[in-house]
Amino acid sequence: MAGETVHRSLDGRIAIVTGASRGIGKAIAIHLHSLGARVVINYASNSTQADLLASELNSSGTSSLPRAIAVKADVSDTDQVKFLFDQAEQVFESKIHILVNCAGVLNPKYPTLANTTVEDWDATFNVNTKGAFLCAKEAANRLTRGGGGRIILISTSVIGSLPPGYAAYAASKAAIETMAKILAKEVKGSGITVNCVAPGPVATELFFAGKSEEMINRFADACPLGRLGEPKDVSKIVGFLGSDDGEWINGQIIRANGGYVV
Repeated sequence: MAGETVHRSLDGRIAIVTGASRGIGKAIAIHLHSLGARVVINYASNSTQADLLASELNSSGTSSLPRAIAVKADVSDTDQVKFLFDQAEQVFESKIHILVNCAGVLNPKYPTLANTTVEDWDATFNVNTKGAFLCAKEAANRLTRGGGGRIILISTSVIGSLPPGYAAYAASKAAIETMAKILAKEVKGSGITVNCVAPGPVATELFFAGKSEEMINRFADACPLGRLGEPKDVSKIVGFLGSDDGEWINGQIIRANGGYVV
């Protein structure tokens, strides 16, 4: 009916999305905002893209209050992760409901394990694993209780396909899948759910970096649906998990890859 208020599934919710200035993280932030959430767009270095996204999301509504903010924080640093959560609570004057940890790195040289340097191994684990740990730990202590709390960690279907050149990346993500399953049990009674979404090949800068056109085509051909994933393929799954309808999915790994890995 005319004038009737449309209720969206995440109205009134506060969501932090790490690594949200581009790629899958950006698509997730946009989608959660479209579902009614107020969004914290975390970034590590690309302030221009993060600020632009926040501006675009704020200009899309009629409220004079911010519905999106950009916050710089290195997810591998304890104090900066705490600052990220502090900013979310202070600006939006609310407990946080949803954490989506999407910040991640991948070595575009795709070295074999034998050729992986200790420095590259540590850099991968510092962001992908330690970052997920610090964000999930902060969320477990600070998300709203009694329902609506959601911790969603972005993993990878590479854990299932195990291609050469991905040893450090796959290992760093396998660790967070194990962590998520255990954390889901540890927050029993809080109303918080914990899940991983593990995309297959998705058309983002992170995926394209260092790959030839032939390699990219091989990934697309390996998918039964005959294409690479798109960021929106992942963001819609995250949106569902973040909503009340997704509550019964808990402690799970969702392989979102179009059948690339089963």
